[in-house]
Amino acid sequence: MSMNSFGHLFRVTTWGESHGPALGATVDGCPPNVPLEPAMLQQWLDKRRPGQNKNTTQRNEPDAVKILSGVFDGKSTGTPIQLMIENTDQRSRDYGEIAQTFRPGHADITYHLKYGNRDYRGGGRSSARETAARVAAGGVARQAIKALIPNLEIKGYMTRMGALEIDRSKFDWDAIDQNDFWIPQDAETAQEWEDYLQKLRKDHDSVGAVVEVVARNVPAGIGAPIYGKLDTDLAAAMMSINAVKGVEIGEGMNAAGLRGSENADEIFLGNDGQPVYSSNHAGGILGGISTGQDVVVRFAVKPTSSILTPRQSIRKDGTPIEVITKGRHDPCVGIRAVPVAEAMMACVILDHLLLHRGQIGENQGKIG
Repeated sequence: MSMNSFGHLFRVTTWGESHGPALGATVDGCPPNVPLEPAMLQQWLDKRRPGQNKNTTQRNEPDAVKILSGVFDGKSTGTPIQLMIENTDQRSRDYGEIAQTFRPGHADITYHLKYGNRDYRGGGRSSARETAARVAAGGVARQAIKALIPNLEIKGYMTRMGALEIDRSKFDWDAIDQNDFWIPQDAETAQEWEDYLQKLRKDHDSVGAVVEVVARNVPAGIGAPIYGKLDTDLAAAMMSINAVKGVEIGEGMNAAGLRGSENADEIFLGNDGQPVYSSNHAGGILGGISTGQDVVVRFAVKPTSSILTPRQSIRKDGTPIEVITKGRHDPCVGIRAVPVAEAMMACVILDHLLLHRGQIGENQGKIG
């Protein structure tokens, strides 16, 4: 039984381990004649790549993606696309001491209890390194979306790191790509976030974060009722990202504190004959179907469990042990989760665009 695939018509299967020779993804269902070259995917992998600054893990991987199949003369052929990323900077010796030990907060113990064995080198399949393959697949999805709906834009950013939160009254889209934290704030705020994170690193600790990803210009009508909801697949996609512990759509958990008169987005008819909404508490989705507004998804990631602060655990033989996790780790995984969130959004949006096209085609309900 395979649990390494997601998607319906646009289907992605990832493979590989953190310290294996390579990892990658098999992408099936990409429409033919989509312009596709390694550089188009590499730009997104470079956003996620480790070792780029002092605020992330110092594992230095080029994350150079290779396209092994499914592309000819710079265009997709409609056949499976095989993507491969070689691992070049493994330091498996860092993990020798935990071969017989379960690290607190990691999947070590659950993998052992389920399978009876585990790849302890960097977490093996449970490592966040697996997400590099998702980002490569997301690059394919972005190219296909660009061919179908050129003005559809997907953008992710951090909104919280530990005790720090962005000031939404000073939200700046243009600032997101100008700092190490992908926050929509000025350079002064970014420096505050860096100082905060570096203090945590010196304290041999880590911190959690909240990441938000928005898809703009998504056409109304994609998604399906009940079990085929757009938000169902988005929630599952985001929850599948390593370290994610909670997902929200639109207002999310805050909706529990609102009245119906506050939460329901009022509807008006725009000058172009299309519906206009007074607000977007729904996050661009009603009844599992897109409204035409921005699709807004938010998720929380837990603090990195790999820390130098001693924690109590047990060994495989049941004896107690104090664990200090050595190696090169992110003090806040939320930073590199941003491009992963964008990739998962792209894969789900494309999948539902193809599903909609297959079921409905050009026929849609009209107003007026």
